[in-house]
Amino acid sequence: MSQITLIRHGQANTTATDEQSYDNLSDLGRQQTRWLGEYMRAHGEEFDRVYAGSLNRQQQSAQEWGAAEIITDERLNEFSFYEISNAMHAAFDLPRPTTREEFIAHMPLVFSAWQDGHLVGDFESFHSFQSRVDDALHDIAAGDGRAAVFTSGGIIGMAVRVTMGLDTGTFTRLMLSILNSSVHRIHPVGAGLTLTQFNAIPHLEARDRHHAQTYI
Repeated sequence: MSQITLIRHGQANTTATDEQSYDNLSDLGRQQTRWLGEYMRAHGEEFDRVYAGSLNRQQQSAQEWGAAEIITDERLNEFSFYEISNAMHAAFDLPRPTTREEFIAHMPLVFSAWQDGHLVGDFESFHSFQSRVDDALHDIAAGDGRAAVFTSGGIIGMAVRVTMGLDTGTFTRLMLSILNSSVHRIHPVGAGLTLTQFNAIPHLEARDRHHAQTYI
């Protein structure tokens, strides 16, 4: 089994209200991933394989980072957040969060309802989402050499959940902390995979780049 480096896409369209309008990098998002590529190359980071989901923001991030060749795997696509959130509001008539604090409190409720099968809509089940992430991780880990994987916060959060056995509440809180263009590492330990690095942003630590440390 080989090491996997998970990279969250750069900042996308922060004013979006649906999946399609969200799915493109902002100018800052493009810069974040360019900085990450420059940092990794300057520090001798090399990868034998580069993967990305098929979503625009994931592909754009890999390209801006400097990938010469991208292996596209749709299992790395984000879950349908807006559809699932809308189903939550329809089922329970909850007010929509308008601040980050409200959003942080709201997300565990959404994921619990999704996991327990209380939401109705044309989207995958929570358990299907978990299974595809688990399958993708193990398939990538089974390949030769180090792999860089450009994906989204929900995929990274689920990767941590399946490798570390997190409960749903812990998983959702962790997912909300994942920064744009952040780096996460999973290593084979024994017969399984284990998280060894989480939410690293060395390319954004300089004082003049603190403004680029974004979550959405």
